[in-house]
Amino acid sequence: MLPAEDWAGKLITAAAKQVGVTLVYDPSYTKLDYPGGDVPRFKGVCTDVIIRAYRDAFGVDLQKLVHDDMKSAFSAYPKTWGLKAPDSNIDHRRVPNLQTFLKRRKADRPISMHGLDYQPGDIVTQRLPGNKTHIVLVSNQLNPQGSRPLAIHNIGWGARIEDVLFAYDVTGHYRSMG
Repeated sequence: MLPAEDWAGKLITAAAKQVGVTLVYDPSYTKLDYPGGDVPRFKGVCTDVIIRAYRDAFGVDLQKLVHDDMKSAFSAYPKTWGLKAPDSNIDHRRVPNLQTFLKRRKADRPISMHGLDYQPGDIVTQRLPGNKTHIVLVSNQLNPQGSRPLAIHNIGWGARIEDVLFAYDVTGHYRSMG
């Protein structure tokens, strides 16, 4: 296992490389290859930032990991979409499923409103207006005040690094080092 700072640095670098590449937010259902499937890099959603960062940094295929976990413990996952069985095309691209997967891996951490409690490489889930879900990756850069880290995410204008850690209600905080 890599030291935490090396691990986080690789993950953040992989996520930051999506800025300027992923330019479109596109939540449409897409048939994907399995394993290792992805929508074209110029588009995606917030979860794709996380999925691609893990795949690019470490070769970790969240599509396969989430799908395998859902096959073995389908009842543990949300039933929001009315599915009767796992779907490898979309399950890993849904924030509530990633939350469940991370909790099942014991990666959850306390939610805090103190920005410096969030470490580079942490994953944070949020609730947007209209009860929509969102997910961000904590970066190793701080806001101008030095009070909280910036986040790497895609909320509608492609992958960006922005000061959004507390812009919306925080619903989950996760730390996974492989």
